[in-house]
Amino acid sequence: MEKPQTRVGVVGGVRIPFCRNNTAYADVGNFGMSVKVLGALVERFGLHGVELGEVAMGAVIRHPSEWNLAREALLSSGLAPTTPGITTARACGTSLDNAIIVANKIATGQIQAGIAGGSDTTSDVPIVYGTRLRKRLLSVNRAKTFKEKFRAATRGFSLKELKPSFPGVAEPRTGKSMGDHCELMAREWHIERQAQDRLAMQSHQKLAAAYDAGFFNDLLVPFRGLKRDGFLRPDTSLEKLATLKPAFDKTTGQGTLTAGNSTGLSDGAAAVLLASDAWAAERGLKIQAYITHSEVAAVDFVHGEGLLMAPTVAVPRMLDRAGLTLQDFDFYEIHEAFAAQVLCTLRAWESEDYCQRRLGRPALGSIDPAKMNVNGSSLAAGHPFAATGARIVATLAKLLEQKGSGRGLISICTAGGMGVTAILERP
Repeated sequence: MEKPQTRVGVVGGVRIPFCRNNTAYADVGNFGMSVKVLGALVERFGLHGVELGEVAMGAVIRHPSEWNLAREALLSSGLAPTTPGITTARACGTSLDNAIIVANKIATGQIQAGIAGGSDTTSDVPIVYGTRLRKRLLSVNRAKTFKEKFRAATRGFSLKELKPSFPGVAEPRTGKSMGDHCELMAREWHIERQAQDRLAMQSHQKLAAAYDAGFFNDLLVPFRGLKRDGFLRPDTSLEKLATLKPAFDKTTGQGTLTAGNSTGLSDGAAAVLLASDAWAAERGLKIQAYITHSEVAAVDFVHGEGLLMAPTVAVPRMLDRAGLTLQDFDFYEIHEAFAAQVLCTLRAWESEDYCQRRLGRPALGSIDPAKMNVNGSSLAAGHPFAATGARIVATLAKLLEQKGSGRGLISICTAGGMGVTAILERP
């Protein structure tokens, strides 16, 4: 007889303020940020010395020494040292993916509770040198005498060997950055500059209003002197945004993506505590909402599909499995990698031609804009790649708790032409 699945609840989440790279967190790195948010969860929910079933943390940009980031961070968090940890990466979808990983383990009864999260830094980046220099250094290390080491270090040496390689945002398959690809999407879907700027402005306005209303009081942990996100600009206006020059397509005169309607290079971390009803009740903890469905999809961006269009595929698959329509939600949390990406996604779901041709189904239709990203999103908060998913899960779970019931949709596009999506519900 098949064992029924366990409901997976979101108990709550925390994050540190997100900030611009090379500012407040420049010398902290993924480890320090991860320890901070894990420690904050431990404090908030009384988890000192508690053994959890799993801690899944991720980072997209990390040093080779951080291969065991989740485990090392949890060992400094106050959790029981017998708690296992797994370190993951799926670009911008990393910590939503981690929530899915932990949720699936809870649902099948493998574990009763776990933490999902992520951190990212574009300040403390790994710098790599070329093959010739690496081989030279290995030869020096293998040499036994000073004379042998000197010969290995100097023979055939060229200053070109000292030229470092920095992490890039270009897709290896195309050589184009995510912004370059999104420019192509905006052109294909006829997304105007003013519409992008308006969405960006609204994101800042909604995030500022959420701060003023105290929404983030229990979600945000002050860190390194920051109490609010470093990207937030409450006074942003269409007039100011209109003065910014194209950030990617600077030569054709058709560029519409700017620093104002695109996410900036960010540092930050976030995490959420997930658990079964029984585990939470035993500790006197309340469930904010339940993770009920999820889906991951990919598109063939190398051969013409839009790099950031995978959520347009993942969401309808998930809806069909859940027996829902796109309109059956109280909240929509659509990650704002670029304003254009959000607008392309919405237009694709409304397009009968696209939905029939690409998805083999009627158009999904439109959503109520008043229900989308009601407290702002990545354009205003910032986007530390691996932290965004956990930020969104924590935000949406609290929104549903405040409403008392309802359903929310999460949609995140990622590098590599993938999309990670999920549904949260509160009965």
